[in-house]
Amino acid sequence: MTKKNQADSDVDFIQALAAVLRENDLTELQVKRDYGENDTLNVRVSRQQPQQIVTQVAAAPAAAAPVAAPAAAEPAADPASHPGAVTSPMVGTVYMAPEPGAPAFATVGAQINEGDTILIVEAMKTMNHIPAPKSGTIKRILVEDGAPVEFGTPLVIVE
Repeated sequence: MTKKNQADSDVDFIQALAAVLRENDLTELQVKRDYGENDTLNVRVSRQQPQQIVTQVAAAPAAAAPVAAPAAAEPAADPASHPGAVTSPMVGTVYMAPEPGAPAFATVGAQINEGDTILIVEAMKTMNHIPAPKSGTIKRILVEDGAPVEFGTPLVIVE
């Protein structure tokens, strides 16, 4: 099989796995295909229910501020609509530090400059540095280290 045909076959295989994930309401599926010596395909397809993300985001502000005014409750309901929200540009896993045990790129209250890395989103074994869209202060961090995120998931609030 030529490399192009194999690549097309791999894409079809991955799309079929994604369909199995959706149709069976699974959250993760991992498969290893051996084509021969030194030629394998390792695929991990995962997804998170959007409802779970909203629950996590909504629970964090409530724990930090047990008494909330009605006006403060509205931004917690939809942090993506906040003008300082930085959202995920891709599906992946969030990492708050460059490596395990290292200090976080950004913390609540930290002053950042436009272009500073505020976190990493790993997608397909590639570490994508997410830059601050503007200078300001990190007001809220809406995700936890190691958490899976979807495209458009609010990550932090910068004001």
